[in-house]
Amino acid sequence: MNLPDPSTSQPEKSRLAFVSRLLHQAHSAWQAWTRDIFVEREERLFLVLAIVIGAFSGLAVVCFHIAIDWIRILSLGSSLRPSFPRVILAPVIGGLAVALLTIYLFPRVRGSGVNQTKAAVYVWDGYIPFSTVIGKFVTCAVALGSGQSLGPEDPSLQMGAGIASKIGRTLHLSQRKLRLIAPVGAAAGLAAAFNAPISAVLFVIEEVIGTWSAGVLGAIILAAVSSVVTMRWFLGSAPLFRIPAVQAPRPVEFFAYAILGVVGGCVSLLFTKWVEYSRPKIQALPSWTRYVLPSAAGLAIGAIGIWMPQVMGVGYAIMDQALHGQFAWKLLLILALVKILTTGFSFLSGTPGGLFAPTLFIGAMLGGGIGAIEQHFVPGLNTSIGAFALVGMGTLFGGFLRVPITSVFMVIEVSGNYAAALPVMVSSLIAYLISRRYQSVPLFDILTRQDGLLLPSTEERREHVVILVEDAMRGNGAIVTRAAEPVADLVQRAAAREDAPLLLCVRPGEWRLLDREDLQRQVADPAGATTAGDIKSRGPLPILFPDEPIDEALRWVGDWLILPVVSRADLGRIEGVLSLSDILKVLHKAAKD
Repeated sequence: MNLPDPSTSQPEKSRLAFVSRLLHQAHSAWQAWTRDIFVEREERLFLVLAIVIGAFSGLAVVCFHIAIDWIRILSLGSSLRPSFPRVILAPVIGGLAVALLTIYLFPRVRGSGVNQTKAAVYVWDGYIPFSTVIGKFVTCAVALGSGQSLGPEDPSLQMGAGIASKIGRTLHLSQRKLRLIAPVGAAAGLAAAFNAPISAVLFVIEEVIGTWSAGVLGAIILAAVSSVVTMRWFLGSAPLFRIPAVQAPRPVEFFAYAILGVVGGCVSLLFTKWVEYSRPKIQALPSWTRYVLPSAAGLAIGAIGIWMPQVMGVGYAIMDQALHGQFAWKLLLILALVKILTTGFSFLSGTPGGLFAPTLFIGAMLGGGIGAIEQHFVPGLNTSIGAFALVGMGTLFGGFLRVPITSVFMVIEVSGNYAAALPVMVSSLIAYLISRRYQSVPLFDILTRQDGLLLPSTEERREHVVILVEDAMRGNGAIVTRAAEPVADLVQRAAAREDAPLLLCVRPGEWRLLDREDLQRQVADPAGATTAGDIKSRGPLPILFPDEPIDEALRWVGDWLILPVVSRADLGRIEGVLSLSDILKVLHKAAKD
C-alpha cells in the first residue's frame, strides 16, 4: 500500500490507518483459515492413506511369501528332506548371491529391518528409499528360500514402512506426517506377515514409536486392518498355526508354566549375550569377508541340515508339527539348541532377514520339550505338549525381543486360541524379568548402538518413573486467603511471612495472585479496601493437581510466580504450591539419582 501524502488531513490519515488495520486483520484471518483447512485436510488424507498403505503392504507381503516359496522349491525342492547336493549348495549359492546384492546394489538392506525403520523415524524424518523395499524383497526372498535360518516378518515390517515413505513423499506430505507415516507402514507390513493386526499395532507402539500417540494410533490401526484384509483375500483367513484345542490350566499347572518361563528367560539371555558379544567381532573383520560370510553361514547351515533339515528356512511347518506333539522331547530340545546356532550364523553373517520366526521356532521347541519332561515326572498334568509349545513361543518372544505385551496377543492371534492367554502372561513375564535383570540393554537397542546410532530406548521409556506435581510441590509455600477475609487480618498474616506470595480463592476453581504493594496501599488509605477480594490481583491462575506429571506444570510456570495445587475433590482446597525453583530442584535430584 502507498504511504499517505504528508499533506493529507488528519481525518484522512485516520481513515487510511483504519483501512490498513482492517486489511491486515483480514489477511491474518485468511491465513489462519486456510492453514486450518489444510491441516484438517491433511489429517483426513492421512487416515485415507493409511488404508491405501495397508493394501499395498498386504500385496507386497503376499508376493514376498510367494517368492520365498518359489525360490525354496527351486533351490531345495519340494521334499521336507532336501537331497544331499541341494542341502549344501542351495544355502551357499544363496549366501553368495545375497552378499553380492547387498554389496553392489542394496547396501541398506542388512539387518532385520526393525532398527532401520526406527532410525528412519528418529533420524531421517521417516525417509526410507524405495530401493530398500526392492532390495529387502529380493535379498530376503533369496536368503530365506535358499535355507538361511531367518524369518520374513521383520523384513515385511521394513518393506511396509518403505512403501508408506514413498507414498508420503509422492504426495508431498508435511515433514511431521512423513515422520509418522513410516510406523503406519511398518504396522501394515508386520500385520500382513503375521496375519495378526493387534500384535502388529502393539509391537510398533512398543518398539518403534515407544508411546501411545493419538495422532498416529488411528492410522496405524487402519493400516494394519487393511493389510490383513488384503492378505487374507489372497492367502485365506486361517491363523498362522492350527493347533488342537487348549484347555484352561488348573491353578497348580501354572507352576509348570512358571518353570518354562525361567528356562525361557535363561535361553533368551544366552542368545542375546551371544549376539552382543559376537557381532562387533565380526564387524571388525576385514571388508573382503563380507563376500564370504553369508556363504560360510550357508555352508554351516547346510551341513547341519544334512541331519536336521528342520532348522533350515523359516520353519512354519516344523512349528506346526511341534504344536501337534509330533516330536519327542529330546528332538525338541535339540532342535531348539541347533536353531539358536543356525539363526546366529545367519544373522551375524549380515544376511538380511528377521528374528521373529526363529524366536517363535526356538520357543515352540523349547516349550514342547520342557512340557514333555514335566509330564514325564508329573503325569497328572492336564496340559498337552502342544499347549506348552504354544506358550513357549510367547515366552521366547517376550524374553528375547523384550516386548511382553505383544507376546501375549501374538500367541492368541497366530493360534486363534484364547485359553493360552493366562499361561503366556505368567511365562513370558518371568522370562522378560529374567532377561531384563541380567541384560540391561534390550537386543534391538544393542544392535542400534553397535551400528553407531543412539535412538530412544522404548524399554527405558516404559520403565521411566514419571515425576508428579506432588513430588515437587511445597505444602506451605503461600498465604491463602478468601474474598471475604478482612484486610487487617490478611495484613497481619502477610507481615509474618514477608516472602510468601498471596493467593486469593475467589471461588472453587478460580485462584488469583494478590499484589503485596497494593495491599500496603490499601492499608495506608483510610478509604481503602476492607476485604481481600477488593485488592488488586492477577489471574485467574492455572491450577494443578497433585497426580499430574510435572510436564503439565512446565507449560504454565514460566508465566506465573507460583501455581496453586488443589484437590480434585474440592477445587477450593489447596494441597500445596509450585514454583519454577521447586521443579528445577526435583528434576536435579532425579537426574542425580
